[in-house]
Amino acid sequence: MADTTPTPPVHHERPRLADPAALSPAHSPENWPIAAAMLQFPALDADGTPVSELVPERWRRLLQPVVDAGFAQLELSTSWMPFGELPPDRLTALGEVLADAGLSVPGICVVRQSVIHPERGERNLAVTHRAIDAAAGLGAGIVCLGLHDALTPEQRRALWFWTAPQDERYADPEVYRLAVRRFRELGDHARSAGVELSLELYENTYLGSADEAARFLDDIGHDAVGLNPDLGNLLRQQRPTDSWEYLMSVAAPRANYWHVKNYLRLEDPGTGTVLTHPTSLELGIVNYRAAVRHAIAHGFRGAFVVEHYGGDGLGDGTTNADYLRRILPREESR
Repeated sequence: MADTTPTPPVHHERPRLADPAALSPAHSPENWPIAAAMLQFPALDADGTPVSELVPERWRRLLQPVVDAGFAQLELSTSWMPFGELPPDRLTALGEVLADAGLSVPGICVVRQSVIHPERGERNLAVTHRAIDAAAGLGAGIVCLGLHDALTPEQRRALWFWTAPQDERYADPEVYRLAVRRFRELGDHARSAGVELSLELYENTYLGSADEAARFLDDIGHDAVGLNPDLGNLLRQQRPTDSWEYLMSVAAPRANYWHVKNYLRLEDPGTGTVLTHPTSLELGIVNYRAAVRHAIAHGFRGAFVVEHYGGDGLGDGTTNADYLRRILPREESR
């Protein structure tokens, strides 16, 4: 078992990501699965009714903007609907609504339900098991999980919640061992259900740097558990952090699913001030043209999920999906 002492995610030399002489992508740019995210989709309808309690016809109308934005794939999120808690007939109805809309689901995301939370961990573990079964029933190949939990009141009040950080990394080595055991258990379930798990990079957790995530996955040691290299979750921190190049150099060989978003990042070495702000994939600090090529060179073949905080997230997702299709490589001869 790895040493669980937190590793400062700084001071690594910025590597040069080698551009391979030739690539063999798993999909063409036109056919690569690029899914809309549901960050801006509320869990309650306009009258306060939980989305899970609405009639299927209402679900269909709520999803129409995704279709109108040009998406054929959608990542379902438990922050919109706890689909793992739906009765079988309602889950079937959800699948029919998605099919009617022409939306496939490459992955689902279980949001802010940490399986090692001191009070809710066991409940969250059970919720996650049910979400794995629901994902299989909906034909999703990936269940995305993390170790971050519900936002604090301070985070909910902040303009950008990441400016009021919440420490989810528990110092007790036994909690780390519990996390490893529970993700192994979930990995066994996922493999038996025909899906994979993808653990999301996230600040202040055991996935809070690329090195920590690599050690954590090594300790889990399960072939159905991979990594979601969500670079934005680490680069938006308003404090020193590793370069995106270093993050990709460590994360790429383990990536099986990818939340993509980008940030502007301004640093003043004289005062130590760091400011960040969401922006499009093309304009932010991460060079996704280079990052995507590097990931594909290391075997990445999973879906992208285009995320964006603030404003019209779905519209920005459309812009980002178009950008990805422009930069995704085609088969290259050696």
